[in-house]
Amino acid sequence: MDSMKAQQVMSGTEGELWIDGVKMAQVEQFKAEVNLNKQEVKQVKKRSKQYKVTGWEGKGSLKMNHVSSFFIDKMSDNIKEGHQTVCTIIGKLSDPDAIGDERVVIYDATFDKLTLMDWEAQKLTEDSYDFTFTDFDILDSASE
Repeated sequence: MDSMKAQQVMSGTEGELWIDGVKMAQVEQFKAEVNLNKQEVKQVKKRSKQYKVTGWEGKGSLKMNHVSSFFIDKMSDNIKEGHQTVCTIIGKLSDPDAIGDERVVIYDATFDKLTLMDWEAQKLTEDSYDFTFTDFDILDSASE
């Protein structure tokens, strides 16, 4: 990229999220990242540490305005019956002035907790969920 125009910077305001095909209009924030697992490779005559990537782990988080019992409905029976709730998540980031859209699909997402209730007087309620995942695909990338 030779030069960038300020209006091309993507704003999260245009983000979208789907969990198992259900659009989450109440989402405020979404993050999915891949952390590389590395092992140190020792070598004579080298004073700097060197590493070999031996795998990866997928982690993420999302925050939503609490407008429904979506997660309670999705997870509570599974938890009580000993089943794992596994989801597919699609995240999209677009902006009218951007050079393109980004869209990622997250496979085998499992959430770390289920919030049954969390509220405080005179405060808007939000739900925050961390998750792990085992695979992903890039559906669209904002490339030049």
